[in-house]
Amino acid sequence: MAATLYSVKPAFQRMLEPVVGALERRRVRPDTVTWAGLGCAAAAGAAVLAAVRVPVLLAMVPLLLGLRMAANAIDGQLARRTATSVRGALLNEVCDVAGDAVSYLPFSLLLAGEAAWLVVGVVVTALIAEVAAIAGPAEVRRNAGPLGKADRALAFSIIAALLVTGAPAGAVVGGLALMLGLAVLTVRNRMGSGRAA
Repeated sequence: MAATLYSVKPAFQRMLEPVVGALERRRVRPDTVTWAGLGCAAAAGAAVLAAVRVPVLLAMVPLLLGLRMAANAIDGQLARRTATSVRGALLNEVCDVAGDAVSYLPFSLLLAGEAAWLVVGVVVTALIAEVAAIAGPAEVRRNAGPLGKADRALAFSIIAALLVTGAPAGAVVGGLALMLGLAVLTVRNRMGSGRAA
């Protein structure tokens, strides 16, 4: 399996245990947390769109994407402690893909030329990677990297930081091109995992 931030997920989940326990005691449903994660993704996308006029709003994107990743971890932890439903699992997968679309596609409207098309390419390839992760007869989700969900959040946070600090356009284009290459490799790795399963 190629290197990915997915490997640090257990440590991240342990860090979130107090929050999960508090939500469980208050009988918060996993689906509610899933919707909250999608809301954070939408807020990140809105910040990117608003940055056309107020560039400093891009500084909010890493925080919002971090909250989205936390919600994505918490909903799974809650689901394992409470009743796990087929509907909840489906909602989680749909919101993962929708969250990528609403938080990352707005970058294509903020940028121009090849950078905009690279954003679209990354998002589309990420969608294919997520389908590859769950498709097929294998019961275990295939999370082979190197550009999984958390990796994409980190990468787009870096792109937002480059933009808000006025980095050269070449750095942004180069970063997006690297992301696209890693996204394609992720699809390849996950398809390979599927054949081995």
